[in-house]
Amino acid sequence: VVVRRGNPRRMSSMVELREERLHPGAASEWAAAFQSSALAVRSSQLRTATLPEVGGVLDVATTTYSWSGHEERSAYYAALAADPLDHSGGRWVAERKSCLYVEPPLVADFGLHGLANAAPPEGASGGGGDAIYELRRYQLQLGYTTVPRFLELYAGGLPSKLAAPGTDPSSSLVTVLNTEVGSLNEVIELWRHGRGTVAMDQSRQAARGAAPWREAIGSIAALAVSFTTSIHRPLPSAPWQ
Repeated sequence: VVVRRGNPRRMSSMVELREERLHPGAASEWAAAFQSSALAVRSSQLRTATLPEVGGVLDVATTTYSWSGHEERSAYYAALAADPLDHSGGRWVAERKSCLYVEPPLVADFGLHGLANAAPPEGASGGGGDAIYELRRYQLQLGYTTVPRFLELYAGGLPSKLAAPGTDPSSSLVTVLNTEVGSLNEVIELWRHGRGTVAMDQSRQAARGAAPWREAIGSIAALAVSFTTSIHRPLPSAPWQ
């Protein structure tokens, strides 16, 4: 598994997960419009741009951005309002959803790449490969202590998962996020698997043999209301592949 240690350029930031539910069959047209939008594709705040392949509602254009704050985000969307992609919403987009997240300290503690880092993760700067992103979402019970307890349990078991024998070397935990604005007490894991589903399945199997991770997940289950996982394929024009 790919793990990066120490990132001196890491800054606190606000992560936006934007999900645009497209009309059935409109994904290819939306993707072409996105690729032709210089402002959208070349934005230094854009990280991933993907479409789901399995694991939930399909035809949901999913993008992630890293912002220094609300002011930067507002200025970007004000500029994008004049862009052809933004005007395409009525034609291809049935519904738009945007939530804001923060990366907890464990992202830095474990040397994860994170979304505050504009540079692509290792191996994610070129297109045309088999790479997928795996989005794992935990909806937790309400309460002020629920997310801190989740992160404590998660951090306790994570080293054994990352170091589990047999983990595919192309699998990497990119970041962990928890809600700032949106559905409260949601935690997200974003994994990248360079060899696609083969790597994902191999790494999942390896994690099942990590006893501390299994113990942590057993305790986390008591905090969770629901858990979903979905597989996403990056757009060819996305900065992170």
